[in-house]
Amino acid sequence: MRPDTPADHTTEAERLLRTAAQYPEDHEPLLLQAAAHLELAGDRARATTLYDELLSDPGTEHPHLVKALNAANLWEYGHEAEARAIIDGIRAAGPLEAAPWEIAAETLEAHDELEAAHDYFSTALTLLIAPGEEVPYATQSLLTGRHRVRRLMGVRHDAWDELADTLHTAAVPLDELHDPKRLWALGSSDPGELRAEITRLRAELGTYRTALSRPFPVAVLHWPEAELNELLTAYPGLGSEYASHPDHLARLETALRDLHATGTPNLGIVTGTVPSYEAFAASEAASPADPDLLPQYATTLAARGRAVPWPPARSAACWCGTGRPYRDCHGGAL
Repeated sequence: MRPDTPADHTTEAERLLRTAAQYPEDHEPLLLQAAAHLELAGDRARATTLYDELLSDPGTEHPHLVKALNAANLWEYGHEAEARAIIDGIRAAGPLEAAPWEIAAETLEAHDELEAAHDYFSTALTLLIAPGEEVPYATQSLLTGRHRVRRLMGVRHDAWDELADTLHTAAVPLDELHDPKRLWALGSSDPGELRAEITRLRAELGTYRTALSRPFPVAVLHWPEAELNELLTAYPGLGSEYASHPDHLARLETALRDLHATGTPNLGIVTGTVPSYEAFAASEAASPADPDLLPQYATTLAARGRAVPWPPARSAACWCGTGRPYRDCHGGAL
């Protein structure tokens, strides 16, 4: 059942919490989804408890994202000072992922802190986009958000606004979507104005639905070296799929580039572990030695929220886990 009422959102949150207990390796994305439903149910205090639980776990993979979501939630139920402190902390940390910046900037924007939001968006873009390089999919929303805030501020377009216009693919231009006068049209009694505004809103909603409904249409499977060695020791028949770990990494990057070149949007990478793979095989009543199970496993990990977007920003850590910047690792000559 699709959640529509606070009670439905609470029920969905409870389901997600049970799933997180069943699949502890996926607890982070599942707890974040549960917290979002609790916020929609109006139970913001309990949502904060989930965010705090994740932040107390040293294994949390995206702590800055959790902090940004927590700040947005705290501000909404009266803890503005604490929320501001968290947002300032995110900026000082300078994470190399777009989502925490976007959520924090939109929190400021939602509370009419337009200049602060504009500064936050601009700082993020300066950090995440190098001149002349392709804008990663996850970073494009920062350009869109900054464009929206500047439109509300009434300032002239600059180079980043023009780039946002170029990347925008919806039928209604960004200038129309972000026109402050749209708010006035919502209160109009003129049927023509209302129809025009409904068209604009449908276009904007369609863009959001597209982004949410196809998070990773293609997610490729990455094995860290230790996991791949364990996998091949247990199931040597899979050696036909993986000649060596360096070859595995190189083939993965090549496959992603080929997909990107054909226009496949919003690509992702999921990282496998042998225990998780074996558990998945058992749930499918299949043998882990079956190579046909590998793409199904990747799809399942992506559906559980385990995919990370590809390509990363060139200055961000490479997806392969070396810790080196992507441009100096598998992103070379991209």
